[in-house]
Formats: sequence, structure tokens, C-alpha cells
Amino acid sequence: MSTYINKLLFDISESLATDDLAALKFLSLEYIPFKKQEAIREPKAFFQALQEKGLISDSDQAFLKELLYRINRIDILVSHLGSSLEEMERELQIPGRVKVSPYRQLLYEIAEDLTPDDVNSVKFLLQKQLPKSKLQEDASMLMVFMEMERNHVITEDDVTVLKDILKGFRADLKKKIGIYELKTKGKLYNHTRIQTQTACISLPAKGQGRAVFAEAYKMENNPHGYCVILNNYIFKNPILNREGTIKDGGKVKEVFNRLQFETVEYMDLEANQLYAKVEEYSKKDHSNMDCFVCFILSHGEKDKIKGTDEECINIKDILLCFSGSNCPSLAGKPKLFFIQACQGSESHPHVMLEEDWSVFLETDAVPLPSIPDRADILLGLSTVEDFESYRSRETGSVYIQCLLQFLTQVQLKVASRVLNGWKQMPKISSTLRKQKYKKVKTPSIRNPSGIGLNVDGIQENLQEKLSESM
Repeated sequence: MSTYINKLLFDISESLATDDLAALKFLSLEYIPFKKQEAIREPKAFFQALQEKGLISDSDQAFLKELLYRINRIDILVSHLGSSLEEMERELQIPGRVKVSPYRQLLYEIAEDLTPDDVNSVKFLLQKQLPKSKLQEDASMLMVFMEMERNHVITEDDVTVLKDILKGFRADLKKKIGIYELKTKGKLYNHTRIQTQTACISLPAKGQGRAVFAEAYKMENNPHGYCVILNNYIFKNPILNREGTIKDGGKVKEVFNRLQFETVEYMDLEANQLYAKVEEYSKKDHSNMDCFVCFILSHGEKDKIKGTDEECINIKDILLCFSGSNCPSLAGKPKLFFIQACQGSESHPHVMLEEDWSVFLETDAVPLPSIPDRADILLGLSTVEDFESYRSRETGSVYIQCLLQFLTQVQLKVASRVLNGWKQMPKISSTLRKQKYKKVKTPSIRNPSGIGLNVDGIQENLQEKLSESM
């Protein structure tokens, strides 16, 4: 190690308090285990351990910067490392840059949010799970968390005990844990990630030429079908006006016009008008078209969409209009619905973002239609049940903008967007029966009619085409 890095670490050590060291050690537990940490009593020894692990070097102080950012020592970032809060927030958005696990971040943030009385309540409720000697008055919340981990009371994959403890007196933190579970584990996340692989617009990659697929939706007509945009911006209650949604509608039109769809947009529809418009298109003759696409941008509740009059329509009823019996000219053809709206009222903090929000939360969910009469339908929701959906006044909604960039990766893209510390997980429900769209003729990058749906992922041509549009 150079004299420079040693001097830098020495100077930073001199600026750290005892609580800072405890926080740094806790956030580094994935890299420096409990047993080794027990011998660390001062910052210099901690930094030496990081150096031994290759986490700090002459040319790389990224992990050190992240740790200081996590414990809110921005003053050290500025004075010793020439960084800033804004720079760190940008850096940590880059894939692969974050080294502190979401689990470790969650526990640290909870510890920071708990009051002394809250900490005492947690200790009291843990008396049956942890030795009393570890629950003394001077034990910090981080120390308690470490004991919970040592005794397998909580793990990265199971924080149920902590959630149950907090629900009685800190419902806000219980909700934070629930969102962590939603984002990082469990059936819902795995389910949505698998489902999204069954529905993604793409073109064959360069050099593939003419391909033959066993079960495929053909895309050979021009236009391929209608792309209908139902976009609610101005509501009867001005508080509900959806700033930024014009951006979404414009981008959808731009992209789907290029992909050779007949794209139409209808603005500011009351609930009965919205349903009537959906029904109108279900009664059209789609015999000479390959598919149907519909974007609905509005407020919503669980399994429902709101009109500008704040009346609701069941999503189920919208999909039923396009069942095989109700829309025979689209039978066996894909029907794709993408909905940007809340699916509940679970709160997410927001800064310079306006939420799609609802007045109340319905507690029971209605199952979506299934095959065979209702096959070949894909429903993409901007958020999962019970949660709000977010939209920027300036750039439009996170979901729609990400969707148009990489349809196959929409779950991962939306989940990666941080909105003041919170994230959003979209949902796709699909009864599509075939694996891929295909174009009979050999497509090229200058031939937009070569659109296809491909479960293997967004291919190079569509990525380039959508990139040009964004």
C-alpha cells in the first residue's frame, strides 16, 4: 500500500466516532465475519481488515465511499475523498456498484429509525429468543441484530420474526420489511420474473435470418394490429390530475407507430366511457391483423382502473371483452394489456414525484381470467397488488418508460429504480400459449414489420430500434 492510501485511512480514522465504527462493521458483515470483527476495536484495524480483503486499495476506494455514504458521513466523503452526496447517489445506481447487501441496508436503516423506547420494546419481545445477557440496557440495536443473526432468529431470507415484533408499535418499519421481502425473495418475485419471460416484444438478432419455430404467433400483416392508448390526465378532482402522463402516451405512440401498429390515443375518459372504448375495439374486425395492444394510464385500486370521474372498472371485465367468444376475430391471437395505475394504497415516500393513488384499498382480489376461452392474453401491471405506482411529472412513469426500453427486462428495470429509498415491483399475468412471435419474411433493421415476441429476450434489432425512440 502506498503512503497516500495509508495517510488517507489514518485521517479518516481520526474523524470517526465509536458509533460510526460500529455501523461500518455491521454494514461489512458479509465481508468481515463476526469472529474477526470481535477483535476490531478501532477504525484503523477495521480499515486494515478491508485492505486485506482487497476492498480498499490505492486505485479503488468505492467500497469505502459506499460505507461512508450509508452511515451519512458525507462530510468525510467531501473533505477526504473528493466525493459528494449527489455523486454517490449516481454511482450507486450503476449495476454492480452496490456492495452492501439490501438485507444489511434494511437492518441498518431500521436501527437508525428506532427510538430508544422502540429499542427497549424490541429487547423485551426478544427475551425468549436471545440470552438476557445480550439484551442489556447498553446493547445497541445493531448489537441486537447481530445476536439475532448469530442465533438464526433472522436471516437474509427470513426476517419474519423482526416484522412480527415491529408490527405492534412501528407499522412503518413493518411495511419497509414487507417491501424488502417483495423485492428480494418469495414466490411473488420468482413468479413475476418467470412470467415476464413468456411475453416480450423483439426482433430476431442480426445474422439469424429466416427461422422456423414450432409454436409461434405470426406477425405478417401491416398494420400488425391496433395499439390503443387510454390516457387519463385531467380528473374532475384537480388534485388527481396525472402530470407526466402525456410523456408516456407520446412515447408509446412513437414506439408502436415505428413498429407498424395502428396507434390511437383517447384522453380523459370517465369509467363508462373507458369501458365503452374497450368494448368498441373488441367488436371490431381484427381478421386482417395479428394482435391487439392496449395501454391504460390512470389511477386505480386493487384489480380496478379509475375513470376521470373516480368511478372504477374491473380489470377482469376489460379482459373479458377480448375473450375468444366475445372477440372471435382475435381468437388465437395475442392480446397485450399494459396498465400504469395503482393496485392499492400501501404508501411509498416520494420526492418530486407524483403518485398514482387511490382513495381506499379493497381487501379481496378477483382472480384473472384463464384459458381456454380467455387464452392468448397478457396483462402487465405497473405494480403488484396493494401498492402504489409512481410517475415523474417531468419524464412520465417509471414503468412505461422502462417497458418501452426493454420489455423482457421490465421487472428488473423497474425494480432497480429507487424512489427516495423505495422501489416498485411490476406484475405480468399471462395466458399466452405460444413461445414466440415470428415474421415469415427475413426481417432487417430497416424493416419494422419484422416485430416478434421472443421468450429468449430482447434481441439486438429491437434494442436498437427502441433505443432510437427513447
